[in-house]
This record gives sequence, C-alpha cells and structure tokens, in this order.
Amino acid sequence: MGYPQSMMESIGRLEASREKRLKQEIPLLTLEEKTQLLESFHPDYRPEVRRQIPAGVNKGEPGTSELVDLLEARSLIDPLTFDLDDLYASVDVLVVGGGGGGATAALFAGETGAKVLLATKLRFGDCNTTMAEGAINACTYPGDTPVRHYIDTMGAGGFTNVPAVVRALVEDSPTIIEWLEDLGVPFFRRPDGTYLRRPLGGGSTRARGHSVGDYTGMAIMHTLRDEVLNKGIEVMEFSPIAELVLDESGRCAGAILLNLETNGYLLIQSRVTILATGGIGRLHVQDFPTTNHYGATADGIVVAYRAGAELIHVDSIQFHPTGTCYPPQLMGLLVSETNRARGAQLVNVKGERFINELETRDIVASAIIREVMDRRNGVMTPVGSQGIWLDTAVIDIKNGEGFIKNYFRHLCHRFERYDIDFAKGPVLVYPSQHYQNGGVLIDNMGKTNIPGLYAVGEVSGGAHGRNRLGGNSLTDIFVFGKRAGVQAARTFKDIEVGELTLSHVVEYHKELTDAGRDSGKRSPLFLPDYRYEKALPRYHQ
Repeated sequence: MGYPQSMMESIGRLEASREKRLKQEIPLLTLEEKTQLLESFHPDYRPEVRRQIPAGVNKGEPGTSELVDLLEARSLIDPLTFDLDDLYASVDVLVVGGGGGGATAALFAGETGAKVLLATKLRFGDCNTTMAEGAINACTYPGDTPVRHYIDTMGAGGFTNVPAVVRALVEDSPTIIEWLEDLGVPFFRRPDGTYLRRPLGGGSTRARGHSVGDYTGMAIMHTLRDEVLNKGIEVMEFSPIAELVLDESGRCAGAILLNLETNGYLLIQSRVTILATGGIGRLHVQDFPTTNHYGATADGIVVAYRAGAELIHVDSIQFHPTGTCYPPQLMGLLVSETNRARGAQLVNVKGERFINELETRDIVASAIIREVMDRRNGVMTPVGSQGIWLDTAVIDIKNGEGFIKNYFRHLCHRFERYDIDFAKGPVLVYPSQHYQNGGVLIDNMGKTNIPGLYAVGEVSGGAHGRNRLGGNSLTDIFVFGKRAGVQAARTFKDIEVGELTLSHVVEYHKELTDAGRDSGKRSPLFLPDYRYEKALPRYHQ
C-alpha cells in the first residue's frame, strides 16, 4: 500500500524541513495558553457531549453521553424473579477482570490461603494491559523522588486528583517494579545494569518510564498470566459481570456473571469482590476511534453504580495524541508516547512543528485538533480523514542508527505490513480515545464506598484527576491491584455474608422511572455494536 501520491508532496516538505527542525526548540506553553487551548479544542469541553446522570449517588452530575446511556438503562437481570438460592460457586475473593489489575489482585489475595476466583469477559489476558506499548512509571534512580512523581501526577490531572490515592501510587511504584522483575518481566537495561528509562510527556523531564521495548504490557501480562495459572487460581473465561449482589446489610456479597458460551447466568457468592473490568473505549465517545481492546464497554462502572458506588470524573476522557490515522486498517491504534519521548516530532502539512511534543497528553491532543480543525494544516487521506505527521525518522538521528528497529519492533512490524517504513518515517496520527480518567471513586487501598467492594485500574477514579500522566496507567493497576488483594487477604476471614439481595437494582429501576428516564435499553453492553455508524468512527473536522 504505502502512501498514495496525494500525500507525497507533504512528505517532501517534511523531509526538507527536518534539518531545520532538529535545531528548533519549542517552549512549553504558559498556564494561560494551556487553558485557552483546552477550552477551545479539547473534546471534553464541547458542551453537547455530556448529560446529567439521571439517578443514583451522582444524580444530576455530568457524565459522557455514551456512559449515561448505559447508566439510564435497566439491568439485564430481573431482580424480582432471579433465583438467589441457586449458587454456582462460593469463594472468599471474587476478582472480576482478567487484565493486569485483576491478575495482581488475585495473586496477592491468594497468598494467605483465600479461595480466589478470577472471572473475565473474554480470554484471560484480552485486555488493555496487553495492548500497552509504552512504559510504567516508577522512581528508581536517585535523581527522581516520589515527591516529584506526585507533583507531576497532580499537575497533569489539573490538581483534581484525590491526594491520598496519588500518594499511594507514587510511594509504591518502586516496589512494584521490583516485584514484576522478580516474577520475570525483562525490563530493558543499559550495559551498566541500570534501567533504560526515559521521561514521558508532562513528567518534568524525569526519566521514570520503565519498558520492555514497545510491548511492555504484553510482556508483563504474559508473566502475570503464567503466575496466576501456576498458583492454581481458578479462572473463568468468557464470563462478564451482569450485576453485583449485596447482602441484607448493604455489603457486596458477590456477582452474577453471564456465561457467553451457554448464555446462562451464574451466581457467585464472595466475601470480598474486586472489580478490575477496565475502561469505556469501545463506547467510542464522540465517535472517536479508540486504542482500547474489544471488551472495554464500561461494565464495571455500570454495575457498581447501580449498587450504590460513588463515581468521580466520569465526564472526562483522555484522547491520546497519536492514534494511527493511516492506513485506515489501523485506524485509532496507538503509536506510543515513547516515540515522542525518544525525539519523534509532530509536523503539519507544511512541514512545521507546532507544539512541544512532551506537553501533557490533553495539551498535545488539543494542539493537533487545533492544527487540523482551525488552522487547516492537516494532511488529507484518501478516505477523507485528516491527521498530522509524526516524524519517527528523527528518533534514529537522535539515538543512533538502528535504534528504532531494536526498540520499536512491534510498531515497525505493524506498519511494514502496509509498506510503510516506521524507521524512515513519517506516520500519520490523530487523537484517539485512549483512557477513562474517572470511574468508581476509591481510597488509597482501592476501597469503594460499598463495604466489601474494591475497584482497581481504569474502572476506578481518583488517581489521575481529569488527565492521566503518561506511564501512570500500568503503575495504577499494579499498585492498587496489590493493595486491594492484600486487603482482601487480611479481611476475608472476618466477613460473614448475609442473605443475598438484588433490592438495590429494584430501587435503581424505580429511580429511573421516577426520573422519566426509562429508555427501554439494557446494560451492561458487554460487546460493542459495529453494525451501523460505529463501524467507521468519524473525525471531527
């Protein structure tokens, strides 16, 4: 395939400007400039994209319209007729989600002899963790400190983060790297044995991003999956969560799962339940393409909210600046931030840089959208979408010939299939829906406001505020996966489960009816529907 002739003229201008751009320094924006850029061009600031939540704890607060659609839908379960005496299994700890957070929680929960069941929607390891190309943040060298990491995280989130949750994140990060490496994760190192780290966008130039090339998440997930299976922890695949179950005291007492192979419901009773169900990317907020895996449809948020869990920042979405824009077969797939950390430059149709590539993700994404929508400097593709060049060839110029082929093997292979040489650059990018900044509100141990219910990773909210710092998502899932798992192991023996009930679902349905918001729809969604307009997400240009 390669690039069509219609795009080659712009590539010529890019190549002609490369030598000049290598000498160019673009300063970071002032606070006033950042605020104006976000308010004018970031998708979160479009007034028509959010609605008020119609019922529940956060009634009247804003949420993204696609999520509110699910929150105002009725349960798949009929709470008045479902047989709560028909138990499929009773366990000490139920972990829902088969990504890095769920695997970590299951491992730590099982260390003291708890009977643990890990249930996952698809196959164990089909998750956003596996798709994480970038790095995991941790303070592992003397030039960095948890205090700096804390400040960077709070600053990236606009100081809307929950401070105690951020403190837990940054303080535990070094021990998480040690734990993962002890399990066998082969983090890249320099010849002298020190970690090969690099700074990521918004990180005050501190090199705290640890990686395994551009397949960091895959390497970690393979290791964790093997560890869970080797420990003998029971795993139920193709079993998404349909509803949480409470007991008569209001404590979370398990969940109802759907067996996707038989289409039958399975009731699991548990003393402690840990949600690690991931984010909402496959809802395609505002019809943006997404970097997320197929099962990211907000299931955990929906069932937790119906059970009475408090939400935070569910009107805030992170759009990764560099989702693939061409070829269309790769639409939305991530081109990792580590490329910009290694020197790749964002270049418009005229061959000009227009933003410091290591600003925070919300700023860089907004600048790209401005360049395309307002300044009309986007590069048009044959299918009618527009993007901005990411000049990846600069990486080898700055880091030495062959660096890209050695370090970004996955990306090189991905584009090679379409006759595009990633090492020689450029590749065309545009912001893609990447991360749900908010979620179920947790404390510094991963606890929600519902006794017996924890939330880990992207389903949770509090650590990232309204914009996640690059490299913190992997840190998040392992820190709070460990903390929730440890807490579950410490407490499960003291918990007695009372009579099971779905009265919370009955009450939620009544609230929807009283609010006049009975849409006739059902949720969770489980899997995205690509039969209609969602099949080809449109760009807002």
